[in-house]
Amino acid sequence: MLKRSASGFGALALSALGLDRAYSSGIADLGKALHGPHHKVTAKNVIFLYMDGGPSQVDTFDPKPLLDKFDGKDPGALFDVEPTQFNNNGNVLASPWKFKQYGESGLPVSSLFPHVASCADDLAVIRSMTSEFPEHTFANYFLHTGSGLQGRPSMGAWVNYGLGSECNNLPGFVVLNGGLVPPGGLDCFGSGFLPASYQGSVFLPKGTGVANIKRTEATDQEQLSKLDLVRQLDGFAESQFGKHDSLESAIRNYELAYSMQMAVPEVMSLADEPAHIKKMYGMEAEFEHTRTYAAQCLIARRMIESGVRFIELTCPNTRGDRWDQHSNLKEGHENNARAVDQPIAGLLKDLKQRDMLKDTLVVWAGEFGRTPFAQGANGRDHNQFGFTVWMAGGGVKAGTVYGATDEWGYKAVENRVEMHDFHATMLHLMGVDHTRSTFRFGGRDMRLTDVKGHVIHDVIA
Repeated sequence: MLKRSASGFGALALSALGLDRAYSSGIADLGKALHGPHHKVTAKNVIFLYMDGGPSQVDTFDPKPLLDKFDGKDPGALFDVEPTQFNNNGNVLASPWKFKQYGESGLPVSSLFPHVASCADDLAVIRSMTSEFPEHTFANYFLHTGSGLQGRPSMGAWVNYGLGSECNNLPGFVVLNGGLVPPGGLDCFGSGFLPASYQGSVFLPKGTGVANIKRTEATDQEQLSKLDLVRQLDGFAESQFGKHDSLESAIRNYELAYSMQMAVPEVMSLADEPAHIKKMYGMEAEFEHTRTYAAQCLIARRMIESGVRFIELTCPNTRGDRWDQHSNLKEGHENNARAVDQPIAGLLKDLKQRDMLKDTLVVWAGEFGRTPFAQGANGRDHNQFGFTVWMAGGGVKAGTVYGATDEWGYKAVENRVEMHDFHATMLHLMGVDHTRSTFRFGGRDMRLTDVKGHVIHDVIA
């Protein structure tokens, strides 16, 4: 019909669309869910600000005045103390930082985050987050993949599997490595049993971002000739052995790598960014790790503009450990906050002034929180029983607080949120019903939320 109608222009258009992987059957062959959005989409993209190590909820976004009153007292005489990672428990430890209320919402934020505090009315803070694991590696897998087991698909892989990428010349799932690879390693960003083409691509926030982005051949034609040879060899292998994910993903990666030669240098170059924008992000900050994270945040915004679906930012190495302060809480948390505070606020404000925040879901989370009592004299141990995460943009109810921990900031006691609920809500904002985005593996239909998860409708606008 398309060939015979309108002098064949319909067939010509179809042929052109067939060359675009966003419309071609190649994605179906690679295992794309093909369900598209199930309902109204409010978030087209995700920027995940991963706070490696577990920030302390009682020192950031969940003030507990009772810690001041009972500072230095034996916690065991005040409440039931659960076994901790190291069981080197000290006394109740008051927060070294003061809280103030910000914005029209009156959201309490500690002095660790003066810049993020200025964006208080854009945040939806969840104070009743929980995890099933008190140890970094398992908790990281759980946060990233919905399972404490190694080898499951990451959030970014699930999102791109379900919705596809809007960008043909950049990966759909990018990890901007600030200097710290989380415990659990690259499997936190892997594709698991999903096709390998959905795994995260790790970029550095400087230079060309990835190695070998420029061709080494003398001419474009020489490189194209090599690619043609590779296609012929791959075609021969396919004719002999049939279609396999490893081969199909390799072919797609070759094609993507060729396209990235032009796109990556352009998106990584910050030379055309106005000076006031760079300053707002913290590119001129005295602290070198602030400059590193500022570059990550600014590149993330540029990648969102280019259509990258899911971007994760890891933390810089501030030499004082990640947010994992088992000792020297004050110095360690201040260094980590100093690195990320201004860049995060710059990102939120920049997205908002470009009218992009409404379509971009920004997520701030670590794998667990910290205890309200000391480890040793001046640190805090791991606490999976109740901690804080927040979201902004992408259809969330801004300037709100959901859930609560007890009066010590120890355990979630109101509107308890599980990791699967968190993932279900993120997918919902992107138009995906988490129960319907599945992949057949090991004899059953697998999903990011396993067999659990409820959307937290109270944090959705």
